[in-house]
Amino acid sequence: MIISAPSGAGKTTLCRELLKRFPAMRESISYTTRQPRSGEEHGRDYYFVSRDEFQGMIREDAFAEWAEVHGNLYGTALKTLEEARRNGIDLVLDIDCQGARRLKEQLDGGSFIFVLPPDMAELRRRLESRSSDAPEVIERRIKRAAEEIREARWYDYIIINDNFEDAFEELCAIVVAHGLRTSRMLEQVSKLFDI
Repeated sequence: MIISAPSGAGKTTLCRELLKRFPAMRESISYTTRQPRSGEEHGRDYYFVSRDEFQGMIREDAFAEWAEVHGNLYGTALKTLEEARRNGIDLVLDIDCQGARRLKEQLDGGSFIFVLPPDMAELRRRLESRSSDAPEVIERRIKRAAEEIREARWYDYIIINDNFEDAFEELCAIVVAHGLRTSRMLEQVSKLFDI
């Protein structure tokens, strides 16, 4: 499940609840050059690395996708995806539009989901209520959100997070439907019906 959204749309909270509802799923932990926020831990929320370390990983082709967002580098390690596929683990990837587009070009079988706020005024209110970003950072995020929202058209699904409970149930329905895709069910069906 590849999930993208503008900052403040509620994507991270939706992803955390999704992992509680579907405990067999795992979160793909990205690498980033940004500093940890209060309460974030290396290896749990992100792998926090220096810009030099990150650029070394780029040179080694260690990323399935990577992008620069708000002045920081973010990336999904290729080994993370390969290990999950090898072990039959469904991953949740909480990534930006640039990274999602790169994965869409390379990845078979993923479901691409875009989470939207109900409107730009609510998005601004959510960003301001966080009290974690300076006003100029909020303005940069609002400007970026307008650009990201235009990207929603190529995603498989769009969820408008106006009411969290409704948005969460819609996300869960997508997960259930994804698990029932023919490509995922054929092995089980062939065992049951000898086809």
